[in-house]
Amino acid sequence: MRAIEVEDGESRPKLYGYWRSSTSYRIRIALNLKGLTYDYVPVNLKEGEQMGEAYRAINPHGTVPLLDTEEGQFTQSLAILDWLEVHYPTPSFLPKTNAALCRDLYYAVATEIHAPNNLPILKYLKSEFGADQAALEAWYQTWIHKTFAPVEARLAAHNWSGEDLPFGQPTLLEIVLIPQVYNARRWNTDLSMFPYIEKIDAACIDLDAFDKARPENQIDAS
Repeated sequence: MRAIEVEDGESRPKLYGYWRSSTSYRIRIALNLKGLTYDYVPVNLKEGEQMGEAYRAINPHGTVPLLDTEEGQFTQSLAILDWLEVHYPTPSFLPKTNAALCRDLYYAVATEIHAPNNLPILKYLKSEFGADQAALEAWYQTWIHKTFAPVEARLAAHNWSGEDLPFGQPTLLEIVLIPQVYNARRWNTDLSMFPYIEKIDAACIDLDAFDKARPENQIDAS
């Protein structure tokens, strides 16, 4: 991969993340697709490091990912994707045709699933409502299905630009979709009713940018 060009005395961007964080996973894929190198700083969400004084001093939100650059610190994954696309436009995250549809599906996956299924929500359901593992899985699967079903329908109706990927190249859609497929499987979600989504996932497995970003390939994987 090519290194990010920096002036003498400048440091490379740092990505603070957690191996199983779906939003961190998004940014790892994106950085790899752009061919950029970066320093990775693990933040252990399981042990609550994100809420510690040291981390909150650099990220008051107490969340991951955080991309620390010479231009500032970015704490929202979608803002990071925007920043990468503006500053490193090649290769683009958007296809030359059907870009509007790509964006629409991207926002559906990126915004509808993560909010109800992120770690603080699951912890709250467990601590305040006594949700056991079966209840948590049912909750998680509900929100996966709610978004995957219409996305699948729209993929089925779309005239694909490539045999394996709907827009003929990895795009914003794949960047946010693949981490949610990973999470869906973690939470024992039946994906057999989503053959087009499974087709996209199978195609991305063979791409280096996605393989290197997989949770199990991170230095903090446990």
